[in-house]
Amino acid sequence: MLSPVKIWRNQKKVRALLGIEGKVISFTKIHVPPAGFIDQAPYVVALVKLKNGKGVVAQLVDYEDKHLNIGQKVKTVLRRTRDAGEEGVIPYGIKFKPVS
Repeated sequence: MLSPVKIWRNQKKVRALLGIEGKVISFTKIHVPPAGFIDQAPYVVALVKLKNGKGVVAQLVDYEDKHLNIGQKVKTVLRRTRDAGEEGVIPYGIKFKPVS
């Protein structure tokens, strides 16, 4: 069972990262995902250096393959990370979206 305290603590971290812009340092396309992410494959995971200096790894969403480049500007957004588990809780987390 998920601990409400752990969920609350994680959401505080997520909230602190929302809406921050950064640049893609590196990325890879995942074709064979781990359990829980099979329905999302293939997907891109990017290492991004945020304006606040932190490096964050997360999935990239709402992008076009032809525009995917190192140095591309992105911002953090809140998205569902996977389907609800046995507890029925839908997990949300940080993902990156290209900045127009």
